[in-house]
Amino acid sequence: MARIILVQGDITEQAVDAVVNAANSSLLGGGGVDGAIHRRGGPEILEECRALRASRYGRGLATGQAVATTAGRLPARWVIHTVGPVWSAEQDRSEQLASCYRESLRVADELGARTVAFPAVSTGVYGWPLDDGARIALRTVRDAVAGRVEEVRFVLFDDRAYGVFEAGLAAG
Repeated sequence: MARIILVQGDITEQAVDAVVNAANSSLLGGGGVDGAIHRRGGPEILEECRALRASRYGRGLATGQAVATTAGRLPARWVIHTVGPVWSAEQDRSEQLASCYRESLRVADELGARTVAFPAVSTGVYGWPLDDGARIALRTVRDAVAGRVEEVRFVLFDDRAYGVFEAGLAAG
């Protein structure tokens, strides 16, 4: 099982093998983590994303799936793009959120990545409640990590997110 660690900070500054991007289905950049990764990583990421759209993902990347590109100018080797679900009070989309983490780890393993940095997928503009998002993320990573991945790093933007993940990690 991989070691899980928590870091408060900027995911674009993480020196890891793979950074996970909370992407939108277009793969062409956006706001939040997605925008930050594209801005800091540079045009190489967008170029590969456009090539993916022109080939396998003409309609975009489906929610819960993951695909890798170069990391461009980031201090990582790859960016793994995953599309999280928008939270809904009427529909349980927990399995789609869990799939983001499982699929990202599967892609990381296929790439040979040993260290992976995740944001708190879907807990920003997609509205997923932070405590539930942390519970799903931590449980899924604990259950799914196998293969070459040795370290999973959750990079949390602020004190509140760090505290919620810290409590979830301590609770086991």
